[in-house]
Amino acid sequence: MSDPVAQLIFLIIKAIVMPVLIILIVAFAIFFERKFAGFFAGRVGPTYLGPWGSLQSFGDIFKLISKEDLIPAKSDKPVFKLAPYIAFVPVFLVMAVIPFGPVGGEANLFGYRFDYVIASFDAGLVLFLAMGAMAVYGVVLGGWSSNSNYSLLGGLRAGAQMISYELAMGFSAAGVMLMAGSMSLIDIVDGQAGNFWDWYWIPQIVGGLVFFVASIAELNRTPFDLAEAEQELVAGHLTEYSGMRWGMFYFAEYVNLVVVSMIVSTLYLGGWRAPLEVLDFIPGPIWLFLKICFLIFVYMWVRWTIIRYRYNQLMSIGWKVLLPLSIANLLVTAVVISAVN
Repeated sequence: MSDPVAQLIFLIIKAIVMPVLIILIVAFAIFFERKFAGFFAGRVGPTYLGPWGSLQSFGDIFKLISKEDLIPAKSDKPVFKLAPYIAFVPVFLVMAVIPFGPVGGEANLFGYRFDYVIASFDAGLVLFLAMGAMAVYGVVLGGWSSNSNYSLLGGLRAGAQMISYELAMGFSAAGVMLMAGSMSLIDIVDGQAGNFWDWYWIPQIVGGLVFFVASIAELNRTPFDLAEAEQELVAGHLTEYSGMRWGMFYFAEYVNLVVVSMIVSTLYLGGWRAPLEVLDFIPGPIWLFLKICFLIFVYMWVRWTIIRYRYNQLMSIGWKVLLPLSIANLLVTAVVISAVN
């Protein structure tokens, strides 16, 4: 078997295995969030399906598949049906450019070298920002096409929220780009070689915090889940959705949670690198997985600890706090890098 054929086979395997692993992580992330929610609220969470209720997520998937798919009579039916896919598919595309282990190294299987990335793309970070912006269209179109006032308001809120927080997220990510001298996620991880104090979370502490807060808004999670806001909008853009179409929106939120955790780990926490060089004997994918689990727990902790902000507070934080901080961080980074060079 020639090397190009082997590389093609490895590419197909990675393209299949990576989404499957993400789906499994998402299924158990939903289970753990229910357990965490129960713990924070003095309850027990799922207990019956599987050991300690660990298979509850899979039971819910079968339940959603079996439910009737209701479509409002006065909705824009083609757009209503398409919206969940627009929210769901772009998230998976980002996974193709995230390095989950050494790239260009000595990793091999059956004597053939392979890289721990599906596609080596020179502008991977830009792709993440672009796909994140595209996924919001699914929420906006889902809200508009439902022909419901609650859904429409939820969609409009999601659009305004995206504009407000994508700017701060982009400027924060630009600081990392300057330090790495590249928009490639592979180069960004390579720029953090060394121990944990060599990672970008120290010089980019302000940008990292802004990126983390903006990512919560990007994920539509509490305290920034104003697109749903059950107390005000019933379920916002999801009000008219049922069955597996509702499940796709719900599932996309958790896939996005995993992918954003991978991006934060890659930008600020060294990606797949060990916190100490003496621990390099542990495979890189294991370190990335541990960092993802830690960040997912932090996102869940925030969700079940902080109450929802009002909509005007959400906008004020985005435009008056996060955006100025991200711009200031970018300017300081540019000045320091120029002075050093």
